This record gives sequence, structure tokens and C-alpha cells, in this order.
Amino acid sequence: MKSLVPLLLALAFGAGQASSALAASSTRPAKTASKSTAKATKAAKAGKHAKSKGKAGKAAAAAVAAVAARPGIDYDGEAANFSEWQAVRDFEDEMVASHGFDRAALDETIRQTRFVDSAVQLVKPAPPGKPKNWRTYSSRFIEPIRIGAGVRFWNENAATLARAEAQYGVPAEIIVGIIGVETIYGRDTGRFRVVDVLATLAFAYPEAPNRTDRMAFFRDELASTLLLARKENIDPFSLLGSFAGAVGMPQFMPGNILKYGVDYDGDGVVDLRGSPADAIGSVANFLVEHGWDRTNTGPSVFEANVAPSLAWQPLLGGLSARYRPDELQDAGVATRTTLPDSRLYGLVDLQNGADPTEYWVANANFFAITKYNRSYFYAMSVVELGRAIKLSRGI
Repeated sequence: MKSLVPLLLALAFGAGQASSALAASSTRPAKTASKSTAKATKAAKAGKHAKSKGKAGKAAAAAVAAVAARPGIDYDGEAANFSEWQAVRDFEDEMVASHGFDRAALDETIRQTRFVDSAVQLVKPAPPGKPKNWRTYSSRFIEPIRIGAGVRFWNENAATLARAEAQYGVPAEIIVGIIGVETIYGRDTGRFRVVDVLATLAFAYPEAPNRTDRMAFFRDELASTLLLARKENIDPFSLLGSFAGAVGMPQFMPGNILKYGVDYDGDGVVDLRGSPADAIGSVANFLVEHGWDRTNTGPSVFEANVAPSLAWQPLLGGLSARYRPDELQDAGVATRTTLPDSRLYGLVDLQNGADPTEYWVANANFFAITKYNRSYFYAMSVVELGRAIKLSRGI
């Protein structure tokens, strides 16, 4: 959720881009939080003394262990005094009033939160002018390293993938394709503290036409992070993810973990960071909740040719299947395969820079993948990667 140009910047906050931006950073040694270490050391002494006082000592020791166990990060956050910002105080008021958070504990969390300028820079729109190129984009995902890792992931989790396919109706190759595009099966899940980047983007999003909406989105995700940490009884600062706050192997935003996360290994916890089973079940559940049709067991996309008349152009765009096969045909769209009359479809264009654009007809299942990341390129990469891995398995 990969040193490629971020997916999120072009179309939405999906994982493909987040993970790519983080791959380069993950090759650098993690910086230790020296201040946190010093605090932990100091608190450890207090914890030792407190142990003689029973429960209070145990609580102090647990708090020390939580701070000391926080994973390293590889960016420099800045002290921002978030707690002095009126918008942040309003946010705290709401968390106390609506969700019953303890004010003092919440104040302490906000006090430790850092401003991350690199997150602000990464969400800025890419400079205009460079044409989209599907072949260049897809070559970053449909490549030997991901395919080989996908074969191993599928083989190691074959029973779980088969169970998810039977329960949700989502083919194993689609689930494997998504997790591969997102993080190379957990290899690149991100090293930003989620609380830091979400607070930064919630209250200091860069100037943009959609700034108000994006700030509201990240504010909700910050709230979801705190709720998730409380629900799972974990230190909120232990959650690491992409520069946009996406977490774990499938790069779910915290709100989506709460809404669509599945405890698929039955251990009582939704763990998208360490449990392949939970990642598999959660991806399948997300797709079903966003329109995946289990009764449609055929391909999700079909190669198409378009007529010189250009009558088909108004059919382009959108992230849903809206047209009957006869409507596509009347507009000059022809497929090699006869499309079932009982289903709806959409026309997808994959631009190739100066080379001819590829056209495909897609059904509702393809568009369900675009709800994971609002990009035709992303959804097609998932389809193609999953297909390549399935072929490589040879089973």
C-alpha cells in the first residue's frame, strides 16, 4: 500500500500507489525514536518501583512495554502542537462526546502526534502533461518478482483461498491479484505511523479544489484509527501504514478495517498486518460489499474494437456497468465474445501514450475492483496479475 508514481495521486487513495511510494523508503534503515526510547527508559525505572505496589505497577510496566515495543519509522515527523489547533480541539470534543474517550488520555495521544510534511507532499496532484501509458504502468505489476511471490502466497494459503472463493464467490486469482498489487503479499506495507499521517492530512491538507472533502475524509479515518486501537486494545502508534494511512497486506484504510475486516482465522482479532487469512477474507468481503456478483463466473473484461464513427465515446467513463450489449453494439463497440444479454457492461479505455488506446468491455465484477482503487489501470492490473499467477502455478 514500489518506487512508481503514486496511484493515489492520480485517481484515489488506493494501495497500489501508497505501497509503491513506500518501497523505496523501506530500503533505508529505520530511524529510532530517541525521545520515545528515553521516555521508555525513564518510565521503566518508575515501573520497577511501581511493581511493588501491585496493580498500579503492572499497569505502568505494560505502558512502558507498549512504548518500547513501538516499531521504528523512516521519516522525520515534526512537533506541531496539534492540541493547540482549534480544529483538533473540536475533534477531541467529538471523540469524547460521541465515543466516550477519556479526555486526558486523548490529549496525551494528540500531544505525541507528529506532523509529517512528506505525506502532504505526496498527496499533491502529479504535474500535468505526462500522458497515461497502460503498458508502462502494468509492467510494474505484472513482472517476475510479483508473479513468483504470488505463486508462493497462493500455494501457502490455498485452503483459505478456496474457502473464501466458496463463501464469497470471489475467485482466488482476484484476491491474490489485489494483495500482490497492494503490497507484494505483505512485503511493503508502509512505515508511516498512521496516527501521524492521518492527523497531518486531516488538519493540514494542501490547497486543492477538493481540500474540504479530503480533510473530512482523513478526519473520519483518524477517528476510525483511534476506535480501532481501542477495540483491539493496541497502542495506536503501533499501527504503521502508507503515507495516506492504509494498513496491512491489503492496505485497508482504518475505517474499512472496522466496516469490512474479517477475522478469517478465528482468533478473535482482525489482523491485516500479520494474518494472511484475515487479509484474504477481508478482501473478498470488501468486494462483495461493493458489488461483486458471484453468479457471474466468467471473465470480468472482454477485448473490444470501436468503430471510426466515435458514437461510442459518450459511453466512456464512470465506475459502473450501465449498458446492455445491444446498446454497446449500436454505438459501434464489438467484442470477440458474445456477451450475455442478461447483464450490464461498461466501456473501458486503457491509454498507451502515443500508441493506440486499448478498449475493453467490463462487467460489474471489474467495477467492483475499481471501488478498491478508482482506476481502470489498477483494476486491470489486478486482473492481469491474478491471471499470470494462476497460469504460473500450472494447477
